[in-house]
Amino acid sequence: MAVPQNKVTRSRRNMRRAHDSLTPGNPQECPNCGELKRPHHVCGACGHYADREVVTADTVDLDDDAA
Repeated sequence: MAVPQNKVTRSRRNMRRAHDSLTPGNPQECPNCGELKRPHHVCGACGHYADREVVTADTVDLDDDAA
């Protein structure tokens, strides 16, 4: 059975985990309506993607009240 020879201090343990943090998102402004949206995704507010409407605005539903 593997047993550590010496105690790993909190400082050394946390330095090892320094790169595990989450990076913040990169929201971008929709060119059609100005709302923030994720890059390379359909805008949830207006349904546009790459300067064209791919989803009608009345079918875009961000709320889960239908579930």
